[in-house]
Amino acid sequence: MFQFKQFSIEQDRCAMKIGTDGVLLGAWAPVNHNPFSILDIGAGTGVIALMLAQRSNAQQIDALEIDEDAYEQATDNFENSPWSDRLFCFHAGLDEFVEEPEDEYDVIVSNPPFYTEDYKTDNDQRDLARFADAMPFEDLIVAADLLLSENGIFAAIIPFKEEENFLAIAKQYELYPIKITRVKGTPTTEIKRSLLAFSRNEIVDVAINELIIETERHIYTPEYIELTKDFYLKM
Repeated sequence: MFQFKQFSIEQDRCAMKIGTDGVLLGAWAPVNHNPFSILDIGAGTGVIALMLAQRSNAQQIDALEIDEDAYEQATDNFENSPWSDRLFCFHAGLDEFVEEPEDEYDVIVSNPPFYTEDYKTDNDQRDLARFADAMPFEDLIVAADLLLSENGIFAAIIPFKEEENFLAIAKQYELYPIKITRVKGTPTTEIKRSLLAFSRNEIVDVAINELIIETERHIYTPEYIELTKDFYLKM
C-alpha cells in the first residue's frame, strides 16, 4: 500500500510500481484549461489518473491498461478513491481503443514504457510494462492526435535522449510543444527525463525549464516539493 495525502494505491499486482516518473507527470500535466475529460494511456496502478482527479474537476477520467492484473488493480484503486464516480479503466490495448473512438479528450497523458535496450528480463509482465515494443512512441502520438479535442493538451514523460525524436514525430501530426521540463536527479547528474506538453496550436514562446529533484539524498529541492506537496505525505 502506497499512501498519498488524499488517496492510497495498492500495487502488489502491478509489474510497474509507483515511481518518480508517474508522480512527476501526474503533478505536472497542465489542467488549467479546465478539462472536462481526461485519458491516461497505460494506466498501471492508476496513480496518474488519480492525481489528475485530485487536481481537476474533470467529470470523465478514463484510463487504458492492457495487462489484466494491472487493469484489475487500477480499477480497485479507482473504486477505493474519493473520486470513484469520475474514474473508469478500460482493459484494452491502444490499437483496440482507437479503432472506434467514441470520445475526444481535453487532456491525454501517458508515462509510456520506454526501455529500448536489447535485453529482456525473465519477468514477461515487467518486460511488457517496460519495453518500448509494448507501445512505440509513434503509436502513442497517432492515438493522441486521433483522440485529442480541438483545444486539448497531450502530456508525456520520456527519456531525455528521446526528446528530439518525440518532438519530430509529434510535429508530423501537427502536435506542437507548449511546455517542456527537463528533469535531473541532482544538480550534478545529467538530464534524465523530459516532461512534454503539446497542443494543436503552434506557439512561439515554448516554456522550457529544468527541474532538479534532490540536492542530496532525500533533501528535495523547493521546486520538487512545490510540485508534489499536494500528494506526498512527507512533503
